Amino acid sequence: MVRTASTMLALGTRAPNFKLRNVDGQMVALSDFQDKKALVVIFMCNHCPYVKHVAPELTRLSNEYMAKGVGFVGINSNDATAYPDDGPEPMQAEAIAQGYRFPYLFDGDQSVAMAYQAACTPDIFVFDSQMQLTYRGQLDDSRPKSDRPLTGKDLRAALDSLLSNQPVSADQRPSIGCNIKWKQGAEPEYFNPAGIA
Repeated sequence: MVRTASTMLALGTRAPNFKLRNVDGQMVALSDFQDKKALVVIFMCNHCPYVKHVAPELTRLSNEYMAKGVGFVGINSNDATAYPDDGPEPMQAEAIAQGYRFPYLFDGDQSVAMAYQAACTPDIFVFDSQMQLTYRGQLDDSRPKSDRPLTGKDLRAALDSLLSNQPVSADQRPSIGCNIKWKQGAEPEYFNPAGIA
C-alpha cells in the first residue's frame, strides 16, 4: 500500500466516457446517467482500508442522494491478476455485503482510471447535469484509525450546492487512500504518490 492523494483533475473537465461491466453482468455506460441531476464517480476497490473505512458512509450517502436524482457509480481499476481480492467475483460479494445499490464496475484494462486521472482509492469525482466536473476530492476528513467522525460532509456539501443550483465551493481537498494497483509497468505519467504524509 502506498498512501496516495488524488490528482485534483481540473474543474470544468467533461466526464470521460466509459462502458464497463457491472457486478450483475450488465454493461453500464456514462450515457446511462445523462438524465441525472449530478453524477458521482468513485474509484474504489474491495481490500483497501481507506475504502473499507468509508464504505458505510458511501452506502448511506448514495442511498440518500440517489433518491434525490443523483447518479452514483463505483469503478474498480485495480490489477486483479496481482490482487485477486479485487476481481469481479469478490466485487459482487463486496457490493452485497456493503449494501451498494449503485453500479460497481470493473475497469480491467485500467483505461477509465487513466482517462479520469484517478490515483487512489477512494477517488471521488462529481459532475453536474451537463457532465462538467464540479468537485473532486475527499469524502470528508475522516481516515482509518482517526478520531474524526465519518460524515461525508465534503461530498454532501458539493451535492447540496448542485441540487440547490448554487456554486460548489472551490475549497476542495484531495482524497487520500491506497494507490490504484497499476499493472506492472503501466503506471501513468500523472501518478506520483511520493511525499504524501
